[in-house]
Amino acid sequence: MTDIYQNDQPFLQNIFPYLIAEMDRYYGINNPFNGGKVIEREHIYSAQTPKKQMKVLITTFWDYPFIGGLQNYITSLKTGLENLGHSVDVIAPNHFPSDEMEALRDYFSKKFTYFFTERYGSCNDKILHNISKLYSYYTMLENMNLAQYDIIHAQDRYTANVMGVLNHALQKPLLFTPHGFMTHNRLKFNLIEKGSVEEIYFSAIDKQAIKYANQIIILCDVFRPILMDIGASENKMTTVYTGIEFGGGTIKKESKNKTVITCVARLRPRKGHKYLFKALARLKDKLENVEVRIVGDGEMKKKLKKLVRKLKLKNVSFLGSREDIPELLSESDIFVLPTTSDTLPISIIEAMLSNQAILTTNCGGIPEIIKNHYSGLIVEPANSKQLAEKLLFLLENKTARSELASNAKEFAFQHLTVSKMSQKIEVIYQSLL
Repeated sequence: MTDIYQNDQPFLQNIFPYLIAEMDRYYGINNPFNGGKVIEREHIYSAQTPKKQMKVLITTFWDYPFIGGLQNYITSLKTGLENLGHSVDVIAPNHFPSDEMEALRDYFSKKFTYFFTERYGSCNDKILHNISKLYSYYTMLENMNLAQYDIIHAQDRYTANVMGVLNHALQKPLLFTPHGFMTHNRLKFNLIEKGSVEEIYFSAIDKQAIKYANQIIILCDVFRPILMDIGASENKMTTVYTGIEFGGGTIKKESKNKTVITCVARLRPRKGHKYLFKALARLKDKLENVEVRIVGDGEMKKKLKKLVRKLKLKNVSFLGSREDIPELLSESDIFVLPTTSDTLPISIIEAMLSNQAILTTNCGGIPEIIKNHYSGLIVEPANSKQLAEKLLFLLENKTARSELASNAKEFAFQHLTVSKMSQKIEVIYQSLL
């Protein structure tokens, strides 16, 4: 059991000196912390690198295993690489003894509360919570044999920072995959105030993650300009679309006279369910033989059910969280995801592999895998009028539905499977050895 939080141990707040240095500049400290020089890692691909079996470490700042897109991605990548003959370990904070992690977080929280209050006259709760977790995770990882790994692949900006510091001595190839738009997104949705110390602190984490990484594997091209704005170079980024394993269901539709519309998404504000319901309300007289299935659960459940009652939509069913998504999609004709903010939703890839006619929005990387009027239909986010028009087109044109679905399925099998994703990432790993 680590004894860093014992009273006779010195408190070192310089594990991540660049974070304190940025906050010092924000608060106007006369003698700011020396952030230290970080060598930005560069790499030139070598096509002649011989293939070898690798031992890979995948790191995440969030619990694993758990339910969610990031965790599913990690599982898929681990499985795909192991199928190629490589050894893969995953490390997450919940893999360490909970009592030790809790004690460490409590120790660092108390120490940084005092440090920030003495240095700046105040202590920001979000920063305190984050930096306490960073230091706790670092402390536990520091005692691991990280030298045994050939490749380290951080799945978020926080572990990219932690592994970047630990990798000073190891000099292992370090990769970073952002699964969201980081501080950029928090500012966009007013989760962080522009010009605040929180923006300064979390932006420093973003920038440092990029500096520490030999290569950044991005989920879709929409990440490129955002990452370039904070220092990433074009030759440091490689796009590898998320791949999934998704078996089609064997259950067939009960009635060929009924058209089934399915939406699979968490019931959250940004998934845009209300715009789908408002679109359906515009088409009430066209929905006689239509069934709408809402699959998923979340904090918006009560509000959305209330909206459905208010709009008198009698053909909408809330199915809750389900484990039989392949079977449900095998019964479906049209897949709708009216999201207002997303990167590359797994549910769309599932729909593509399930031979669905897809109607979705111009968000994130969606237009990179769904070509409008070829492999699906795309409307602008939060536009129920456009959604209604395109939905009516799909309801009235069975041939168009079939063509869109076929094109989407072909693209997905060519580019969006675990096998394809793992092979592409394997090439990147090999080139870094």
